[in-house]
Amino acid sequence: MPATSLSTHLSSIKAQDIELGTIDIATFGANVDGMYIYRNTTDDAEFMSINRITNGLYKVIADYYPIVVGRPSIGKNGKGVIVVDPDNLCMPDIAELSVELPAEHFFETRNYKNGDTVKFFNLRKFFRESGISALPEATFSRDHSAAIVRLIRFKDSPYVVLYISLPHVIFDGTAAVALFNNWAECTRNLDNPGHKLQNPPVNDRKVVRDYFDTVTAIVPPHTKHFKDLGAESLVKVPPGAIAALLLAAPDIPAFEEQHLLHFTAEKLEQLRQDVDKAQTTNLALAALLTKTILQANIQTFNSMPTWSYVMFPYDCRHRTEVPMTYSGNLSFSAIAPLESQTVLDGSYKEIARVIKEHCSKVSSEYAKSLIYTVENEIGVLFQAGISLCNSPDTSYVGISNVRYMPMHLIDFGYGGPDILSSAYFIREGMQRIYSNKQDGGIDLFINVKDDLFEYLKKSDELLEYADVIF
Repeated sequence: MPATSLSTHLSSIKAQDIELGTIDIATFGANVDGMYIYRNTTDDAEFMSINRITNGLYKVIADYYPIVVGRPSIGKNGKGVIVVDPDNLCMPDIAELSVELPAEHFFETRNYKNGDTVKFFNLRKFFRESGISALPEATFSRDHSAAIVRLIRFKDSPYVVLYISLPHVIFDGTAAVALFNNWAECTRNLDNPGHKLQNPPVNDRKVVRDYFDTVTAIVPPHTKHFKDLGAESLVKVPPGAIAALLLAAPDIPAFEEQHLLHFTAEKLEQLRQDVDKAQTTNLALAALLTKTILQANIQTFNSMPTWSYVMFPYDCRHRTEVPMTYSGNLSFSAIAPLESQTVLDGSYKEIARVIKEHCSKVSSEYAKSLIYTVENEIGVLFQAGISLCNSPDTSYVGISNVRYMPMHLIDFGYGGPDILSSAYFIREGMQRIYSNKQDGGIDLFINVKDDLFEYLKKSDELLEYADVIF
């Protein structure tokens, strides 16, 4: 398909201001991203063609996601908006890169007792040895770069890496993966001009405002905890100035000290049985990580932190009447503030139970309270940001479970990705759980400093269930 058709796609975009929601603007400066590794199994010379990939992206933007080519601003009512100006679009940054090494050079391979051979992409090795020391990240601070796409090809290798980075202010993880799948669907159907998406996005933030107008807020316990730590003395901002404050926030730099653990399906189930078979695997995993990371934290800083925090983001689409296809931010955080000594002394079963008490009681009422907090008590948000990290004073485990997201279905016409990899994400202490379709287990990407990980990877309790990949 000729590149001249790109302008045809974008010519249909109309001028519009898209009002952002409170949770949208609270994420400004952060990104959602991913790396998807595809394998050419048919020696197709046009495999993952950049022309088709680009045309598909432009078509899905023009027809369904014009917000991607808009720019943030403050509306007349003081609210944050994305301004879409057809004469000044914020164009995606799309490029193709070549690496003079085979992709397999960057793979880590493990052979398991059940016969499974599993491949992992070592991102840190890739940046050290590929000639590509970093990949650009989505930002509104530079022109024409609010959406980043890179197709990376390798010498004498059937593998292609697709890297994508988008501003968090317009998508949460669920909405971003939906966009990726819709983009892939449009790409597969480029030769069918009349094709319509099977599940088009709901872009209007009004559906969220209308829903929460009917909800009565209930303050979650962690909000009171951060207030008691002194959040109210940090900063006071009039509600009408919140959007301007948050949309002026600088980009949050990527945290590059990433590590990977793999849990086979058998080991993950063994962990659940050993911790508490009445609990979910996520809670059993959280208990294991909360204690072992605290132990590594103590060894790293040679002191006992006062608090150990556990954070679970949850997708409010599953707990509200907002459509599952809503394309903005609708993810909230449940946080368990635990006394570190209690964690150190407690059994995994007891730790899992306490985490559940804090993090499973999520509801629309809690979400409404968090919206109120951003709009009226921004100091609480800042205090949480200061506290949620690994330091001499705090231990932190933030677990983002993305394995339920249909990433393996992102098919541009050549089949879905063979391997999923996490690009660098922004916060120390954050962890992402990916499904691994090769053996049915999970990949746990961990963001902690290298010196802390040196202690963590020697934990006998952790190594009983997990395999250290890098």
